[in-house]
Amino acid sequence: MSSDTVTPRRSSAGRPARSSLVRSVAGLLPTIPALVWFLLFSVGPIAALFYFALLEWRSINADRTFVGLDNFVRVIGDDVARQALVNSVVQLGVSIPIIIVGAFAFAYYLNLHPPGHRFIRTLLFTPVLLSTPALAMVFSGVFAPSGLANAVLGLVGLDAIQRPWLAEGATGLAAIIAIGIWSGLAISTVMFAARLSALPSEVFEAAELDGCSHLRRIRSIAWPMAREFVGVVTTLQFLWTLFGSAALVLLLTRGGPGNDTVTLSFLVYDYAFGRQQVGYSQAIAVGLFIIGAIGLLGIRSFFNEKSEES
Repeated sequence: MSSDTVTPRRSSAGRPARSSLVRSVAGLLPTIPALVWFLLFSVGPIAALFYFALLEWRSINADRTFVGLDNFVRVIGDDVARQALVNSVVQLGVSIPIIIVGAFAFAYYLNLHPPGHRFIRTLLFTPVLLSTPALAMVFSGVFAPSGLANAVLGLVGLDAIQRPWLAEGATGLAAIIAIGIWSGLAISTVMFAARLSALPSEVFEAAELDGCSHLRRIRSIAWPMAREFVGVVTTLQFLWTLFGSAALVLLLTRGGPGNDTVTLSFLVYDYAFGRQQVGYSQAIAVGLFIIGAIGLLGIRSFFNEKSEES
C-alpha cells in the first residue's frame, strides 16, 4: 500500500500586504528628520511653556517648586496683567484695521505707476532696514519734549497740545501704537503691491472703460481677487503686533508711566528677566499663546467665510 505525501504550500496572500507596509515605512523614512525637528522646536517649547507655568521658579539657576495652578490664579487677580490685556487689545484693535486698509489702498495707488513709484517702493523698505533699537532711538527723539512732534505743532500754532508724549499715560500707548502702524504700514504696502501687480491688468482696464471709479475698483475687483493674501498679511500683522510689542515698550517706556503702556508680551519679559519670576511669566505667556491661537482661528474663519460668500 502506497501513501502519497502532500507537502503544504505556503500561502502568499500575506506577502503583498507585508511588502506594501515595508514600502510605506520606507517612504516615511525621509520625513523623520523633519518630524524630529518639529517635535523638538515646535511641540517641545509649547509643552515646556505649559510645564514651567506650573512652577514657582525665581530665576534660571534657582530651584523649581511645583505649585499647580497657583500662577494662573494669580494672573486672574493681577491688576497689572488686566491692564496689559486691555492695552494689547486696544493696540490690536486700532493698528490692524489701519495697517491693512491703509496699506491696501496705498499699494493700489502704487500699482497705478504714479511718478516716482519706484522710489516710493524703495523708501517703504526703510522700516525693515532699521533694527528695533534704532527705530526706538529715532522715535524717542521724535516724541521727546523738544522733539520733532512738538516742533511741528509749534510751527502750526498748536502749542497748547505740546507734551512729553512718551512720559504721559494718556499719550504713551498712543505713541507706541503710532510707531507700530508706521512700521507695519510700510512692509504691508510692499507685500500688497507685489500681490496686486500679479493680478490680470485686463480686468482693471475693462473696469476703467466701464467708467468704474478707483474706489469701486478697489472694493469690487482688487479686494475680492486678493482676499486670501489679505488674510495672510492680516495674520502676520496680528502676530507681529501681539508678540513684537515688547521690544518697543521696553526701549521707550518700560511699561510706564505707572503701568499705562504695559502689554502682555512686555509683561512676559519683565517678569522673567526683570523681576526674576520665571514661572509666573510663563503663566502670562500661556494666556498670550491662547489669545494668539484664538486670534489666528478668528482671522482664518473670517476670511474663509468671505471667500465662500463670493
